[in-house]
Amino acid sequence: MSGTDSGLDGAGARAGESAGRGGALRAVAVIPARLASTRLARKMLLAETGAPLVVHTARNVLAAGVFARVVVAVDADELEQAVRAHGLEALRTRDDHPSGTDRVREAWEALRAAGERASVIVGVQGDEPDLAHDDLAQLVAAFEDPAVELATLCAPLEDPGEFEAPSVVKVVRDARGDALYFSRAPIPALSHGDPGAARALRHVGVYAYRPEALAAFTALPRGALERRESLEQLRWLEAGRRLRVVDARRAPRGIDTLEDYREFVRRVAREAAGDGTGRTGGSRGGLAEARAG
Repeated sequence: MSGTDSGLDGAGARAGESAGRGGALRAVAVIPARLASTRLARKMLLAETGAPLVVHTARNVLAAGVFARVVVAVDADELEQAVRAHGLEALRTRDDHPSGTDRVREAWEALRAAGERASVIVGVQGDEPDLAHDDLAQLVAAFEDPAVELATLCAPLEDPGEFEAPSVVKVVRDARGDALYFSRAPIPALSHGDPGAARALRHVGVYAYRPEALAAFTALPRGALERRESLEQLRWLEAGRRLRVVDARRAPRGIDTLEDYREFVRRVAREAAGDGTGRTGGSRGGLAEARAG
């Protein structure tokens, strides 16, 4: 594993000057990115917009103004070089991690060993370039409650087809806003009772941890429900831990397929034509499941 950068370049340096809207909570974002991908080959390096996809994601996270530091945790020299070429911080990690969370943990341990300190670590998947800045700020702000160890996001789920789709992860919460369960099945069920009593919520696969919780999460064995649903967050619930679920303004549009990417390229082109910057995301809303990293 290569060492961390001794300093931040370009946009990374500007983000490092202040934690921005994160206030007294020092938050560090780690973006796990792997070269191999099953549904869209080498998607992190797709660059029809003029910059690789993972660079768009890192720039958007930086622009949120929430993080004292943003680091892309990569598994290949090619990715590391691409990230650094755009003035962003890259950290080389192992290429055999089973999930993005494990890659985030390795990156954070390297940063901590080099002297970094943080109250909150946020893992943002490298193929999520459209996360709303306010949603990231709300996620970090959840840790102002000392009871919160781990947090994630959710958004309203209105589309009946997506409610039934196993590819869309649903979540139900208790009165505190902590997760009761995540599932690929349609929950809460509509077959009985009052359908207006509890709205359906879509999980947005961005996770934030206190450093101790990140270490505890990755040390837990895979649970039976995690294996059944193929959802690693269930490991935490099965262990009897609490996971705060914060309302997001909207569900971002991740990049899983070639058509997803082509639509992203079109959005970038439209925005560039509109304001001349080519930015994705946005300070307030931006452009309208955690996977192995």
